[in-house]
Amino acid sequence: MSTGLPIPSLTPLSPAQLRERIASGAEFALLDPREEGAFSARHLFFACCLPLSRMELLLATRLPRLNVPITLVTEGAHDEALAARAAAVLAGAGYTDLRVLSGGTDAWAAAGGEVFSGVNVPSKAFGEFVEHWHDTPRLPAAELARRVAANEDLVILDSRPFDEFQSMSIPGGVDCPGAELVYRVRQAAPDPTTTVVVNCAGRTRSIIGAQSLINAGIPNPVFALKDGTMGWKLAGLSLQHGETAQVAAPDAAVLEAAMQQAAAVASQCGVTSTTPAEVAAWRAESARTTFLLDVRTAAEYEAGHWPGALHAPGGQLVQATDEYVMIRQARLVLCDSEDGVRATMTAHWLLQLGWPDVRVLTDQPEVAQIGSGVSLVTLPSGVDELAPQALATLLTGPAASTAQVLDFSTSRQYKRAHLPGAMWATRARLAECVTQARASRQGITAWVVMAGNQNMARLAAADLLALDPGGVVHLATAEQAAWAQAGLAPTDAEPQWLSKVDDLWPKPTEGTVDARAAMQQYLDWEVGLVGQVEREGLARFRRLM
Repeated sequence: MSTGLPIPSLTPLSPAQLRERIASGAEFALLDPREEGAFSARHLFFACCLPLSRMELLLATRLPRLNVPITLVTEGAHDEALAARAAAVLAGAGYTDLRVLSGGTDAWAAAGGEVFSGVNVPSKAFGEFVEHWHDTPRLPAAELARRVAANEDLVILDSRPFDEFQSMSIPGGVDCPGAELVYRVRQAAPDPTTTVVVNCAGRTRSIIGAQSLINAGIPNPVFALKDGTMGWKLAGLSLQHGETAQVAAPDAAVLEAAMQQAAAVASQCGVTSTTPAEVAAWRAESARTTFLLDVRTAAEYEAGHWPGALHAPGGQLVQATDEYVMIRQARLVLCDSEDGVRATMTAHWLLQLGWPDVRVLTDQPEVAQIGSGVSLVTLPSGVDELAPQALATLLTGPAASTAQVLDFSTSRQYKRAHLPGAMWATRARLAECVTQARASRQGITAWVVMAGNQNMARLAAADLLALDPGGVVHLATAEQAAWAQAGLAPTDAEPQWLSKVDDLWPKPTEGTVDARAAMQQYLDWEVGLVGQVEREGLARFRRLM
């Protein structure tokens, strides 16, 4: 990745100074610019993973205030150059208050601080505290299987987003993501005697989902599936794949009941609402940050949303708050439909997660105010876009021997399907990738850049042009169906890695030699977070119900 930006001087913070900043109650951002895989190995509790390779794509929505105090943290003194590169990007984007944790994660650990593995640690740990506080009822996989076999009256509600549900699900399960549970549960289980079982892949969303229904006071017996789909597999049971069943939107009677239940939760937990005028005034403040988060479904969001609102479906927002909001202590405004059920249920968890100011906005924007999609990054002059047929001509014609495809998709996307001969690269180590490509193949004079995200591809093309000004750079679309029609059938064979593959957290269900051991290790990790969090002493979890 070539920024072309001057490296700003960074004020160092000691571990003690950073701990004081975190404990002060003022807004702060603690950013780790390593790739997600490296980040997941060891990091600080409140650190947010903001990889250098994707930084520009996330800044506007994750760090909306330019003068927010930012502390960068890396592994240790040996890679503080990465913090400097990240600071150059941040400074170039207008951020003004930049510091670095001296000695990085290594120094924090040496000073007695806890170091965490995994991702979404605050949210994952919170789920374990919720189970402990409430002794949330749970069913082991074998018991659920027995009840299903006995044809007992029950419904299995999968609290994950639809794409995760499709990848693997409990037989007979129906998708009903997170914040949709209270909103739709009576649609799925109109009989109050029907047992409701909530599951996810592991533990957190099962626990939070089941406890949401209990907190809302639904009359049904409610259970979390202990350890989710992982527990199901560990019990020797089979999962389904490619299922599409979803709980329907609530009818009038179901919605009325959900609104009453959410209102009771709001009253008990102190969930408050706000107005568009108040939000506008907050967003104009220079000393405070306000996030606008739309907790509805993707279809509702795409149909129209408040300008500047980030789509953050409620269940995922609670599950992975650090991915959506990277300024701690910021004000959170949750956008919802007029009933406010999903925003209220999400808000009551965020308040307990320790966010000090969470509001619900249910006023709908006027047509003239409705936001649209994300605009594309400007493509630099000197880079041309190739349609699929033109790409096929280049890669199969006389110039094929001099053209090399670089794929900047995630490693998971690339491994699943890529163009024959395409090499995987990452923006954060682009110079290394180019060197490796030239070492493995002689005579490269033209580069073809693609990625699963077109803005990522455009940024990578600009980087490559700056790094190799004498070369020819093309940008290709990433529409795999169009490739195939042009005679370039995507393949999962012969991956060529130009850099260390550390861009993603390795899921325990993927790519492991011993999947059972990996899943059990993951589940044990979740449970073990409680002790770590208590030792660290920085979390602000609070029980309101």
